[in-house]
Amino acid sequence: MRIAILLALLAGPAVAQDIPVLEPTNVPVARAQIIATYPHDPQAYTEGLFYENGKLWESTGTVGKSGIRKVDLMTGKVLMRVAVNPPLYGEGIAPWGNQILSLTWKNGIGFRWSKDKLKKVGEFKYAGEGWALTGDGTSLIMSDGTPVLRFVDPTTFAVRRTLTVTHDGQPLINLNELEYVDGEILANVWLTDRIARIDPKDGHVIGWIDVAELHRQSGATAENDVANGIAWDAKKRRLFVTGKDWPYIFEIKAPRDTVSTP
Repeated sequence: MRIAILLALLAGPAVAQDIPVLEPTNVPVARAQIIATYPHDPQAYTEGLFYENGKLWESTGTVGKSGIRKVDLMTGKVLMRVAVNPPLYGEGIAPWGNQILSLTWKNGIGFRWSKDKLKKVGEFKYAGEGWALTGDGTSLIMSDGTPVLRFVDPTTFAVRRTLTVTHDGQPLINLNELEYVDGEILANVWLTDRIARIDPKDGHVIGWIDVAELHRQSGATAENDVANGIAWDAKKRRLFVTGKDWPYIFEIKAPRDTVSTP
């Protein structure tokens, strides 16, 4: 029993959640259209990703391997890193001003890091699990594996409002890594090859990005090595996606630039 519990803690949220059933509906599905491929650390168990000022910032999970790193897009070289030490399990990250905020999975505690040196400069607390963060320019948006996203104050981390995400009228679980793109919330759906395009006003899924081909090209076959990690370069309209322990980061067309397929 102790071994089983330990394995569950190391594996992360996948062991505690069902796989969402995404039945065919009238919601449009667009296959990811690859523009470019970049190297990625195949031992980076990606939990969060964002792009800023020519560099990628990435958080990694699993106990003992959790951390935050600044990465050169073209080479995949890690330029700077900091560990999130055991027993904490690192999760999503998001920038705010001159800081990076990071979550932990089941510990109810998050951290503030300086961007220039990745030095811890503060902490904050929250209820429930922490999975991912992004921002819409006013609030940070947090996922916790449930269908409910929280919009929080970046300074106090107080919840400003919540948003229930639905697919075809039904609550959508396993919302994981997040990115705010063109006025939409993009979310990896854990244990699937789908990225949901979410309307931030009422929470309904307005479309899907199918990343199954990217998963295939990654060569990842382990159950937990799924798509997770979305980053947006708004200036050049470049959308980057990757997965846990994937050897590549893929640049794909932004959702509004793709063609939906039946």
